[in-house]
Amino acid sequence: MSLWKRIKLIFQSKANKALDRAEDPRETLDYSYQRQLDLLSKVRRGVADVATSRKRVELQVNQLESTSAKLQGQAEKAISMGREDLAREALTRKSGLTNQITDLKAQHAQLQGEEEKLTLAQQRLQAKVEAFRTRKETIKATYTAAEAQTRINEAMSGIGEEMGDVGMAIQRAEDKTAQMQARAGAIDELIASGALDDVSAVNQGDDITRELESMSSQVDVEAELARLKGGPAAQSTPQVEQAGSLPAIEQGEADGSILEAEPEKAAEAAAPAEGEKS
Repeated sequence: MSLWKRIKLIFQSKANKALDRAEDPRETLDYSYQRQLDLLSKVRRGVADVATSRKRVELQVNQLESTSAKLQGQAEKAISMGREDLAREALTRKSGLTNQITDLKAQHAQLQGEEEKLTLAQQRLQAKVEAFRTRKETIKATYTAAEAQTRINEAMSGIGEEMGDVGMAIQRAEDKTAQMQARAGAIDELIASGALDDVSAVNQGDDITRELESMSSQVDVEAELARLKGGPAAQSTPQVEQAGSLPAIEQGEADGSILEAEPEKAAEAAAPAEGEKS
């Protein structure tokens, strides 16, 4: 096989495949039905033309027969008046009209036969067109139902293009949701560990302030615990400790020695615990 034949074969196969993909059987059937209707319309026009010609010949025959009868009457009248020459002329004309009438009648019979044939052909063609139309509608309905069933099955099985796009969109949404949840959890852990500052907190202060607040909270917890364990005798201890700690903190804030006041607070917080152990 030569190179040109191979190229031609490949081109024909590709074109045939593309045409087969683009072809819609319903449109093809409608086009065929329309062509049959056009053919039927042409046959009907042919029958009408033949009938018109037949009718025209029939009128001509009637007119010539009327003329022939008139000439016959004129010839008889001329004979009665003794004008043989006029009678001969009238009969001569009548003879010519008789030949024309004979030819027209033969043509009329031929046209009538053609009209009958065309009428019969028209009836047969019309019956075929009606049968084709019924079969066409049946095939179109079957094809449409099969196409709808195929689309439904593809949609239900997820093979269809639309369902595939929906599945991909759902997968992307789930991935983004998981990523956002992981990011939110990581940020919460960083804020809880102190690596990140919570900008939404009120009066958050700096690291020293947060440390002091934490120690003060611990002192309050220890004092409350000692009060619960020691009974009424230990109820006055937190007040004394708090009263003693406040001037130290105020003094430290005044002269900038906050860090120096912290050991004293720790010692005062540890004193109730040691007295309880003894």
